Amino acid sequence: MKTEKILKPGQPGTKKLTEKFGDDLVCIRYRYDEISKKRITTVEIIVDNKIRNTKPKRIPPNKIISIRINYNDMYLRKLVKSAGGKWNSIEKVWELTYRQIVELGLENKVIDYK
Repeated sequence: MKTEKILKPGQPGTKKLTEKFGDDLVCIRYRYDEISKKRITTVEIIVDNKIRNTKPKRIPPNKIISIRINYNDMYLRKLVKSAGGKWNSIEKVWELTYRQIVELGLENKVIDYK
C-alpha cells in the first residue's frame, strides 16, 4: 500500500472525520492498494493523554562535567583548580567530576549535561 495524502484536521476534506473524532483527531491518511485498486482512509486518533512522571536523570559521581565560571571570578577559579579541576581551552570551560561540583556547591554552573 502506498500513502498518497496526509491531511491535518481542518484542511479541506476533513470535515466529517473532524466532527466525528473532534480534538482527538491527529491526521487522516489516504492509502492506495495497487492490487485491489482501492482507496483506504485511515485516521490517527489520541486514545490516552496522561501526564508522564519522569525521574530526573542521575549523574554518576565520577562523570567529568563542564562548568562555566566568569573570567573575573578569581575565588571560584582558584577553588575549582584546587579541587582538581582542569581548564579546557578549546571549549573555554572548567572540567571536574560531578561529585566535586556538588561538594563545592556549583551545580548552578553546570553547562547542559546530557
